Amino acid sequence: MITLTAGEIALLLGGEIYCDKDLLVSKAPVFDSRKATPGCIFLALKGESVDGHDYAADAYRAGAMFSLTTRRIDGPCIVVDDVIEALSILAAFVRKRLTGLTVIGITGSQGKTSTKDLLSHMLSSVAPTVAPAGSFNNDLGLPITLLECDIDTKYCILEMGARHKGDIARLCKIAQPDIAVVLTVGSAHLGEFGSVEAIAQTKSELVQTLQPDGIAILGSYDSYTPAMASLHTGRVINFGTGCEVRAAEIEIREGRPHFDLVTPSGRDAVGMRLVGEHHIANALAAAAVGTALELPIEVISSALSTAENSSKWRMEIHDLFGLLLINDAYNANPESMTAALRSLVLFAQERGGQSWAFLGKMHELGESSDARHAAIGTLAQEIGIDHLVAIAAPEYGASQGAMITHHYASIDECITMTEHFSAGDVVLVKASRSEGFEVLAQKLESMWLDKSGVES
Repeated sequence: MITLTAGEIALLLGGEIYCDKDLLVSKAPVFDSRKATPGCIFLALKGESVDGHDYAADAYRAGAMFSLTTRRIDGPCIVVDDVIEALSILAAFVRKRLTGLTVIGITGSQGKTSTKDLLSHMLSSVAPTVAPAGSFNNDLGLPITLLECDIDTKYCILEMGARHKGDIARLCKIAQPDIAVVLTVGSAHLGEFGSVEAIAQTKSELVQTLQPDGIAILGSYDSYTPAMASLHTGRVINFGTGCEVRAAEIEIREGRPHFDLVTPSGRDAVGMRLVGEHHIANALAAAAVGTALELPIEVISSALSTAENSSKWRMEIHDLFGLLLINDAYNANPESMTAALRSLVLFAQERGGQSWAFLGKMHELGESSDARHAAIGTLAQEIGIDHLVAIAAPEYGASQGAMITHHYASIDECITMTEHFSAGDVVLVKASRSEGFEVLAQKLESMWLDKSGVES
């Protein structure tokens, strides 16, 4: 963060200051008192069960210069009407001060975090880069990430999530992105928006806020995203099949994509370390950003080939003494579920064992929820999944064709299925985040290792 005094911040926010106005702030704000460090601001957020005001003293003892609060506390603070709004004002101010910073905004129904991780790996190899940890993509996470930038930062990568119309436009007002990346429009949060058209309109807010000299980078994996080009008067780069940035000679080896990256500047080989064919689209999005920034294609292809999985519970591969466990428990929607199941089949074919899909509910699908779950059950049968294990999700349906469907009411009940695992089998664990399937992955791993006589 650029260095500011408490007095400057209070004046900017219109807050009441109850600390030394000459205190210097040089670190991005935190909202967890345990993460406070010397030079930061503590955000006293009030939630349903926890009030940050009660932890301001802990943050101060850990080095926080003062707290942003909504009431006066016994300690240094600046009192504002709304802490989140104050944070947004501060971030927008700092963004305007950092004239040498290039901000890249990413949105889409799936792939935001993986694309962010690929981009961070690529851009960090050429210049100081800031990117959020995990999926820090809302009114709290985006401003904090932006405030981590200082005068030396060249690139800032920001994820932009949305649950309502106007959410992305509000984030863009803070971030003022130079490059807008829209990956795809799908059915994630369909229950919140009501229609895919409404989702597309919200995602397009990122493109609409670009200045004429900004660059829009658009995927070609649905009919809505390419059409967003009409909303921008400046440069547009499309990525995907038949586009300006594309993949040729695609092969999947041990579940990992290998292809020739083709851009206007040439062609170079990429061998990804990430698992799943769906990562090709994410890689092409990152490559399109590299193309927009005029990075050499060799730098782009090398970064795509060396990037590791840096976000937990996303297609994590655990090779467990004969059993391969794919932990993709972070989240789920019909598109990401389809991609994960296809990867599962490829792994099982290569290893010669059976495929086991432990699936939980996909949330926020609205009135189409039952039909979309049933469609995933049908897809699993069509692509050759051997066992679909549905946990508290009867919507996946009954056994179809050669596929056997097992239904269980809870995680604790289904872990007995490990008795039927054999060496060479491949297991996928996937559900929406709130289902807590990382616990299931841990239990399956522990049970298998016990069965194999290995200490976990």
